Amino acid sequence: MVFKSGKLLAVVMLSMCLLAPWQAHAAPSSIYRIVVDGPITPSTQDFIGTAIDRAEEAGAAALLIELDTPGGHLFATKAIVKRLLSAPLPVLVYVSPAGAGAISAGVFLTMAGHIAAMAPGTTIGAAHPVGGQGEDIAGDMREKVENFTASFGESIAEQRGRNVEWAEKAVRESVAVTEGEAVELNIVDFVAEDISELLEKSGGREVRVAGKTVALDFSDVFDTAGRPRVIDFDKTLRHRVLDVITHPNIAYLLMMAGMLGLYIEFSNPGAIFPGVAGAICLLLALLAAQVLPISSTGVVLLVLGMAFLLGELFMPSFGVLGFGGLVAITLGSLFLYTKESALAVDRSLVTATVAMFAAIVAAIVILLLKDRRKRPSLGIEGLVGEVGKSVSTVHESGKVKLHGELWNACSDESIESGRRVKVLSVDGLRVKVKEEDRE
Repeated sequence: MVFKSGKLLAVVMLSMCLLAPWQAHAAPSSIYRIVVDGPITPSTQDFIGTAIDRAEEAGAAALLIELDTPGGHLFATKAIVKRLLSAPLPVLVYVSPAGAGAISAGVFLTMAGHIAAMAPGTTIGAAHPVGGQGEDIAGDMREKVENFTASFGESIAEQRGRNVEWAEKAVRESVAVTEGEAVELNIVDFVAEDISELLEKSGGREVRVAGKTVALDFSDVFDTAGRPRVIDFDKTLRHRVLDVITHPNIAYLLMMAGMLGLYIEFSNPGAIFPGVAGAICLLLALLAAQVLPISSTGVVLLVLGMAFLLGELFMPSFGVLGFGGLVAITLGSLFLYTKESALAVDRSLVTATVAMFAAIVAAIVILLLKDRRKRPSLGIEGLVGEVGKSVSTVHESGKVKLHGELWNACSDESIESGRRVKVLSVDGLRVKVKEEDRE
């Protein structure tokens, strides 16, 4: 019995030893694919980072990025390149389909891939940096940004063994080339008609993945019919929402709309809708702030400005707090994003926002001034100027009827009963009047 058990154990162990190499080899039997079609934004950064994590968790053989972009934000591009260079699995960047381009920020993403390929009829280049609204950068900042971007491209090219000189030219001279020229200049590895050819040409190439040299082998990615097993990873609802709200101007509008909604709610308690809408807008702005390079100083200035406006509403300073709030909101709007990101809120949008709040402050001040000049309508002081009727002869003493009440009254002249009288002053419970008809 013992002999049979030992024999069975030996067979099981031998089977495990024989199957182990086959299992290790067969595990990565598919590749993950994502499509980046549009500007490079913080949402793109989050999308690519999530895709890398999911592909690694699934044990995919590689992550394929099909790229077609006109460019995008430099800070988002830096973050993506950082993820690509340290990716725990091979990343293949494929500029496709025909007519697509890896422009500006797309140059750095393409060169950062372990394998860089282009489809026929595609282009790459023109990586000169511009401002957050697409405008030219002026002054000393232009030179600083250009030098940094050029060195950024050179560093990527050097690490991936690509053309360092061309990487600098793409930034400083905005040069762009076709797929054939890109291969000749060692910008990309090869041209591929489709994903099958891309994987076939990638096979056998050695790349550095997570600090180790790995020979790519995608032979077991193909099924029996010769088709590659590709698993598409689409954008989630989170990424689609981020696509919209992470635009610098949209994020700013959400933040200001949220503050305005809460301002209206505080000034009109019980309105409900402005408060609900404002809270939702603020939460969306906070979601955008998770991926946008928001300056804490800018946010503090905006919050301080709104607090001053609320102070003007509840503690009237006749414009002092309101003016301070407008100044704080203006500065917060201009410095909302970090200087390094080169992002900025559109100036016309800032002007319109500040003008709206200025109109609100002006309206509050005007109402306060009108109210201050208005004579009292309640209490003893409110009787001055009121018109009543004498119910007896009034001279040194007498009675008048005011607001349905009888008051002791006196007058410099004798006033007969039944006459209209006007209150001149109030002394305790006695009013001094004169005949209205003799005014």
